[in-house]
Amino acid sequence: MTHDHDLVLRPTPAQTEAALDPPPGRNGGDLVVETLAGLGATTVFGLPGQHALGMFDALRRSDLRYVGLRVENNAGFAADAYGRITGEAAPLLLSTGPGALTSLAALQEAAAASAPVLAISSQVPTAGLGGGRHGYLHELPDQAASFRGVVKSVHTARTQSQIPSAIEAAWTSALSAPHGPVWVEIPQDVLLAETAIPVVTGGDAFPEELPPRPELTAVAADLLSKAARPAIIAGGGVVRADASKKLRQLAETLQAPVVTTPGGKGAFPWTHPLSLQSWIEDRHTTDFLEDADVLLVVGSGLGELSSNYHTFKPRGRVVQIEADLGKLESNHPALGIHADARLALQALLETVSEREDPTAPERVRALLAKVAERIAAQELTLEQGVLASVRKALPADSPSFWDMTILAYWAWSAFDAKGPNHMHSAQGAGGLGYAFPAALGAAVADPTRPVLAVSGDGGALYSIAELATARQYGLNVTWLIVDDGGYGILREYMTDTFGEATATELTRPDYVALAESFGVPGVRTTPENLEQDLAKHLASPGPSVVLLPAVLRMFAATHLD
Repeated sequence: MTHDHDLVLRPTPAQTEAALDPPPGRNGGDLVVETLAGLGATTVFGLPGQHALGMFDALRRSDLRYVGLRVENNAGFAADAYGRITGEAAPLLLSTGPGALTSLAALQEAAAASAPVLAISSQVPTAGLGGGRHGYLHELPDQAASFRGVVKSVHTARTQSQIPSAIEAAWTSALSAPHGPVWVEIPQDVLLAETAIPVVTGGDAFPEELPPRPELTAVAADLLSKAARPAIIAGGGVVRADASKKLRQLAETLQAPVVTTPGGKGAFPWTHPLSLQSWIEDRHTTDFLEDADVLLVVGSGLGELSSNYHTFKPRGRVVQIEADLGKLESNHPALGIHADARLALQALLETVSEREDPTAPERVRALLAKVAERIAAQELTLEQGVLASVRKALPADSPSFWDMTILAYWAWSAFDAKGPNHMHSAQGAGGLGYAFPAALGAAVADPTRPVLAVSGDGGALYSIAELATARQYGLNVTWLIVDDGGYGILREYMTDTFGEATATELTRPDYVALAESFGVPGVRTTPENLEQDLAKHLASPGPSVVLLPAVLRMFAATHLD
């Protein structure tokens, strides 16, 4: 009698022959690229370095597409965006020491946003491992220690036979909810040595599902069904789980108004009668959410931005669905449900009772009117006009990537993403330089749609070198740079706090001439011509730069009142 656990996969005759007589000239790097291809990877990002040359040499013997950027941190941002767009774990190939460490800020952003990135780095030769000081180039006492507090998991392959298993384990970790970046490191000598290990012909890495506990969803469904004023906060977890349709079904069944966080942009239709849009940094919205007798929080940890800088104090019962255990009930007591948003929303749909509430759309309209009135009183027509021009110029199905800049802060609240997984920003970790390299990664993932990147001049200088990457690969990215001569938001913060700003002013290069020196067309525009110029460049294949000299202001914060 044969049981399921007795079954094994038998190799085909061709696989057996290939295993017994592997082709010559392969090294440890071949095991890396063969494993990646076997797992389904098609594209890798990175930057070569001396210790990692075994991996890069193996690329020419593989069918993997290599996209090389000019700075490791930017390669990490590109891999992050590729993972967000495709849902795959984007491989990021790096070298030891400085190369590896330069990627840390990008990996922090990927961790904060739960973006799957599979970082694979070389290490010093095996003899140099263990913490002693051997004097190898790029040597660190414990390179992996620099990444443990940033990435989801760390994996080390000390021998060639460990490479396929280490990469498969990392791949599974990156794609299991919550998604995130993972780290694999392999010593230089292991990558360079010739190998007799058979060609890696397949992968067996299946991300683990994270279903909700049924007794918890039963309680949540009962609370929501009986609520008098239910409301929903939808975060980035809804987008990552591809659960937007289920969210809409649930909101309509419960007649529950929905607000999306900056990370959850597009998770709920902007003009839906139950849509509170994304004005989560507004006291009127905060009051509305505090008044809910049952508040369903899906895919959000209710962090600083999503709680209006921790001024949000719910008075009703909170139900929180979150795949990241570290975020569950970390800011507010709740009925915590540790689960993937899609699976949890499906469980609720199967158990909630339909509610009738004709007042809900009316209450939503009243709130949005209050928000509009507050903004209108601040004489911010320039800012609103610029954002409206960007929205009109950008095709509805095109993704956009936003740096930490004033126009992006406006977009978190006021920009209609037109759909889930369309708008991405660096609001997770909050570092500069994200937008343009991330947009390049998105253009690699889907070359059929133009991609928009939005930066201030400060953030643009972090990633200006990637104009060479955009030109080299002919990537379909239009880069809007809003140039105000400095770090605009820091200038505003310092002036408000100290009466004057220090260390915020920047020498301005000619960004149009700079772009053209890379062979990238550029144009200097005005607020009046922005829509036309942006639309023209978005419609033209290949990279381009649109420069808007303008000093924009933020709308007044309400968390300080």
